[in-house]
Amino acid sequence: MKMIRVLIADDHTMFVDGIESILKSEPNIVTAGRCFDGKSVLEFIKNHEIDLILLDVNLPEINGIEVCKEVTEFFPNVKVLAISMFNEESFVSEILNNGAKGYILKNTGREELIKAIQIIYDGQTYFSKEVTETIMKGLMNQRKASSKNPQMLPKISRREKEILKLIVEEYTTQEMADKLFISLKTVESHRSSLLAKLNARNTAGLVRIALENNLIN
Repeated sequence: MKMIRVLIADDHTMFVDGIESILKSEPNIVTAGRCFDGKSVLEFIKNHEIDLILLDVNLPEINGIEVCKEVTEFFPNVKVLAISMFNEESFVSEILNNGAKGYILKNTGREELIKAIQIIYDGQTYFSKEVTETIMKGLMNQRKASSKNPQMLPKISRREKEILKLIVEEYTTQEMADKLFISLKTVESHRSSLLAKLNARNTAGLVRIALENNLIN
């Protein structure tokens, strides 16, 4: 079983202790390190092998958003799961735009935390329910603002629309394959095609474009 090496980055020792205690009970997750400021995070990943950073958005020295930007640029294999007490759209959108693969709140329960880590490690994205609602509200506001000047988009197939709808509904790759009776490889092929056609960088971009341009019902 492949171990997921997690770096916990938060400036509250008690919170870090709690997260570490949770991760100790998981057979395939190991705490690779603990950092209490942004500068330490960047130093740590230069000298240690890790798979995922559980990253507080509001860190001292260098804030979490800047840390995420640096990690995405210089350590692209390291995935970032943002964690915060803040659920404002500005925080969420900024750290996602700088490469985070997920965003959960600090009141998240143990099961959801483990689920988020596993899903992001597997190459997908994860947002807690409250954060998803915040993202959707922001996207709907953007859609209203841009409705007078709709984006010209290439034609997408019926199957691509089905995949896009399931992506917006937060289905995993396996769940999409099961629901549509197609292989995982076919799902990934359609996802790659959508990313290329819609000029999106990631899943969050696909969701934004789908909502802004009314591509799904």
